[in-house]
Amino acid sequence: MAADGTEKPDSAVVRDALGVGVAVGLSGVAFGVTSVGSGLGLMQTCALSLLVFTGASQFALVGALAAGGNPLTAAAGAFFLGVRNAFYGLRLSQLLALPRAVRPFAAQWVIDETTAVTLAQPTRRAARIGFTVTGLSLYLLWNLTTLLGAVGAKAIGDSDAWGLDAAGPAVFLALLAPMLKTSTERMVAGLAILLGLGLLPVLPAGVPVLAAALAAPAVLFAAGRRSGRTRQDAPDAQGEPDGQDVPGGSEEVR
Repeated sequence: MAADGTEKPDSAVVRDALGVGVAVGLSGVAFGVTSVGSGLGLMQTCALSLLVFTGASQFALVGALAAGGNPLTAAAGAFFLGVRNAFYGLRLSQLLALPRAVRPFAAQWVIDETTAVTLAQPTRRAARIGFTVTGLSLYLLWNLTTLLGAVGAKAIGDSDAWGLDAAGPAVFLALLAPMLKTSTERMVAGLAILLGLGLLPVLPAGVPVLAAALAAPAVLFAAGRRSGRTRQDAPDAQGEPDGQDVPGGSEEVR
């Protein structure tokens, strides 16, 4: 619904979805540059964007390879980052209720951005429009800019000399930062950074990324323990521990 209580028009949904698709799609240039700079070829770089199409996993893969990591370890880190899309798919399948024949193709577009736009819509029709427009615009633009970035990286030679090796991580952090809205999410991100950077000198390339995934269960466990202690220390409904008389309270009638 719009702010005045009326139903959100389709044109507004399309405009918002296009805005997200264009804004994020342009960052494919950074991936193309980073991928070629890590040693992958033009065709390999483009294939990643066409077939994988999830920026965080793609950046994690080429980042680990650029650091000299084992391809299997790099692929494992990218895989674990991409697992979240499966959970997105479970939610979106109920919300969109697409025909069975369409679902395998729609699954390719289940990523952070399409999920966010879809869940923000008030009706199923608007959700379908938001998902389709965001997915289509982002997929086309991401692959086009990946190609441009890869071709440009080949033209300029060593991307490290231009500082373009930092473009991928910078874009990833820029996309991630607005999503960290709660203190728990910020704690998970902070601990993940500490684990990743702290273990980088002592573990093979790619392994620190996998170790950083332990930040989420660690923070959630600590938060659960803290909330449990808070409930135990809280007074009862009368404001005093059980078994004590409340000053000034009414006496029992005998």
